[in-house]
Amino acid sequence: MAGFARTDITPPLGVPVVGYFEERFAKKVLDPLEASALAVSDGENTAVLIAADLLGIEGTVFSSALRSRIASAAGIRDNAVFLHCTHTHTGPGAGVADEGRCHLFDGTAEYNERLAESLSNVAKMAVADMVPASLAYGRAEAKRISFVRRYRMKDGSIRTNPGVNNPDIDSPLGTPDETVQVVRIRREGKGDIAVLNFATHPDVVGGEVISGDWPAFARRTFESAEPGASCIFFNGAQGDVNHVCTDPRPGEREGLAPDFDDVDRGYEHAQHMGRTVAAAALSVWGKCVPLPSGRVRFDVKNVSVPSQRPSPEELPQARRFVALHGEGRDEEIPFSGMELTTVVAEAGRMLSLENGPDFFEMPVSAVSIGDSLAFTGVPGEPFTEIGRGVKTASPFAVTLFSCLTNGSCGYFPMKSAYSEGGYEARSSIFGSSVADDIIAGQLKLLNSLKRSPFEYQ
Repeated sequence: MAGFARTDITPPLGVPVVGYFEERFAKKVLDPLEASALAVSDGENTAVLIAADLLGIEGTVFSSALRSRIASAAGIRDNAVFLHCTHTHTGPGAGVADEGRCHLFDGTAEYNERLAESLSNVAKMAVADMVPASLAYGRAEAKRISFVRRYRMKDGSIRTNPGVNNPDIDSPLGTPDETVQVVRIRREGKGDIAVLNFATHPDVVGGEVISGDWPAFARRTFESAEPGASCIFFNGAQGDVNHVCTDPRPGEREGLAPDFDDVDRGYEHAQHMGRTVAAAALSVWGKCVPLPSGRVRFDVKNVSVPSQRPSPEELPQARRFVALHGEGRDEEIPFSGMELTTVVAEAGRMLSLENGPDFFEMPVSAVSIGDSLAFTGVPGEPFTEIGRGVKTASPFAVTLFSCLTNGSCGYFPMKSAYSEGGYEARSSIFGSSVADDIIAGQLKLLNSLKRSPFEYQ
């Protein structure tokens, strides 16, 4: 059985717009923020998967309490709540950072309460909407809208977002995953549900505005093309990829303009990206391969990951950079653009971990339907290869991987990034084993849910 519901979670004007190391406050709503909920049940076990237009939900304590509240409203178990944030950078922060943790955003108390009520209600509505349903799967590609954002420069250094047409770029460090995955859910007597999965940063719009960015446009474009269908979107492993093409072809910079941190941004380009993802999904929508359904299984398990604590020698400069940034004196920090963001974030990470802890416990989550389909989620921003690693080794034929699920703990870089450098590894609170730890933990969880084989052709 499957059900769907959606609710508006647009914050009031004036709330902090998070995602950068620059203060921003919402002055205009370009398009509403929404939370969509998919409920699935085998008649005995029910899970609810929610995708919300938020940067993330901060704090393991807050996230756990929020999931409990949602579960209680929907009449399901706590570990049956799969709460994903699309990671729009033109939206509010939510949650409350755990004490001693490095954090970029906390939600206001008023918005946290409003959000908790909205998410509880949308989960309850999705469960009430459930009717018998069948599953099918398809996949396509969305080309040239997602690009690796970490580059080796000609001098051997590593930079994140080095700028468009920068002559000092040598080569990108990796390749994006351009796969669009589509799960088609057809229901008896009710509209279809489309589940879309694609991976890249929703940091395209910029400014002091509210927008769901390209994931919201992908949903709305798909629904416009398929009247009666409802669409829910899960963002994938997006920690090292974004929309910036450093060597654009003619016409590809239309709808974009340089922003404060060497990144091109534009509302029109976000719309273009949403259309591209929706078009890929629509290209296979009518030709999906049926998937057998079956028992609904779910769980949330903690993975232990070492922290990236600073050395005593690193702390004096970290204190200086944090103080200067806090006083609005960035011009006295000898960096600019993305390099300035990198050193400020790195300094904040160092101070937050000065007194520990040495390890973090992070929840990895999964929901499976039968023996062919699984949804997996991690509470942060994983590099592309983490998503690939989980999907490739998963015991399920179809695995949809999502970032920022049941929490927001920061970046999960690959081990090689720690020796290479760059914003993500230098700012991450986690040690260099984080990618291996997450992949192993996620696969252990998936294997515990798996019962029998099925091969997708």
